[in-house]
Amino acid sequence: MKRARAAPAPRSGNLLRAVRIALLAYLLVMVALTAWLTRARSTDWDDTLYMAIYPVNGDRSGETRDYLSTLDTGAFTSIADFFAREGQRYGLALERPLAIELGTEVAEPPPAPPASANPLAIAWWSLQLRWVAWRTEHAQSLPSPDIRMFVVYYDPQTHERLAHSLGLVKGLIGVVNAFADRDYGERNDVVIAHETLHTLGATDKYDPATALPSYPDGYAEPQSEPLHPQRKAEIMGGRIAVSPTQAEIPERLALCVVGELTAEEIRWRR
Repeated sequence: MKRARAAPAPRSGNLLRAVRIALLAYLLVMVALTAWLTRARSTDWDDTLYMAIYPVNGDRSGETRDYLSTLDTGAFTSIADFFAREGQRYGLALERPLAIELGTEVAEPPPAPPASANPLAIAWWSLQLRWVAWRTEHAQSLPSPDIRMFVVYYDPQTHERLAHSLGLVKGLIGVVNAFADRDYGERNDVVIAHETLHTLGATDKYDPATALPSYPDGYAEPQSEPLHPQRKAEIMGGRIAVSPTQAEIPERLALCVVGELTAEEIRWRR
């Protein structure tokens, strides 16, 4: 009579793989929970939000280095003023919803987002970005911020177009690609404000295929008659609609407003 064979012992490689997957799943769950709690606190608007801006020499050029040496916190005053003005329009009790401090130059740029839309690649990149943000924050002498914004500068003489900027709700981290030139300072501030609102939960309100603002939520004055030309840009619409098929990039935040849907998304309207 044949004896029954014992079941083979699990391979150590399979066990290690299962442990790694379990640890990664646990990490992702904890990160997601922390991000949810952080966003809930950041949009209760009980206190002023503090944003640290970390400048980066994106092209490693001498021109960009010289420009960074001229920057101070005052270069970003229009962003804080924009939040104050628009917050007051929606009856926000805070006099200064956003405060900004400029950190010291960061030697290495944050990791670039993956070229593919693979969810695992995106999750891994997001974790890397949060690790870089955490490490950068603890290497600086600034107080711990609510929002961490990397601004990566490039010389406009050698970089006519820049990669898309981004703002993440998870972790309240932004990466802005900007031009290292005083003539572009106010336009850079428009992009920084846009990505800051992304970190607080605001969504884009333009057609990605045409870059035209979406009607009505991407219009600053959707009820105006005639509808075109618009006088200002809804900040998440990104452009001033001058006709049904044409739109212009706002040169400064004085030409931008927070629309009603954006205000709802960041909990200025309830």
